[in-house]
Amino acid sequence: MRRNAEELAKMRRAGKVVAEMHAVAREVAKPGVTTAEIDAAARRVLERRGAASNFLHYGHPPFPAVICTSRNAKIVHGIPGPEVLEEGDILSIDCGAIVEGYHGDAAFTMPIGRVSAEAMRLIEVTEASLMAGIKQMTVGNRLHEIGRAVQRVAEGAGFSVVREYVGHAIGTAMHEQPQVPNYWPGTPGPTLKSGMVFAVEPMVNAGRPETKVLDDQWTVVTADGSLSAHFEHTIAVTADGPEVFTVP
Repeated sequence: MRRNAEELAKMRRAGKVVAEMHAVAREVAKPGVTTAEIDAAARRVLERRGAASNFLHYGHPPFPAVICTSRNAKIVHGIPGPEVLEEGDILSIDCGAIVEGYHGDAAFTMPIGRVSAEAMRLIEVTEASLMAGIKQMTVGNRLHEIGRAVQRVAEGAGFSVVREYVGHAIGTAMHEQPQVPNYWPGTPGPTLKSGMVFAVEPMVNAGRPETKVLDDQWTVVTADGSLSAHFEHTIAVTADGPEVFTVP
């Protein structure tokens, strides 16, 4: 679906709220802090900005927080709680916001204190794969070129790309069609047009790509216990190139 100028303005505002949630989360996330404390800080941003959470009570069972906190081998959908961050961890934080019925969604992975060189390389490569995907978001290009670019960067660095969880169109719902694979699925996909908006979100594992879901029915982890990183932005396709909404 193509969004008009008024709709894009609302999504831009939602994206700014998400970017502020990210900034606050980065400040709070340190060794000795619980993931619940990060969630509480993000909730205060939503309250301050008069925005709603698109994560809270989402799905079945209802998600109980406004952010996902996925530590080390957790890929996505980690539930904040009493888990204490430790020096050397890596932490993925995914969050979203709704402004006047329109959604923003973004994620990042950060080091907690000093981390291993390989963990830092995983973080950097995953972010670079997202940036490579975003560069493909030009009018007339094909949707699955995004995933081809992500895959090329991630696998070129010796890492693997998660297949079961993908990006998505976004607008009046957080998850809309079509999906945005983080790999080349074998077909070029729809032609990109001005006004389309997507959440692109590579999930990259240090080991193999296989995943499993924990008993909480939400938390997704690497099947082999390897580290995983996750980056995401909400981006509009425009006549002037891609516009990232979820940056300060």
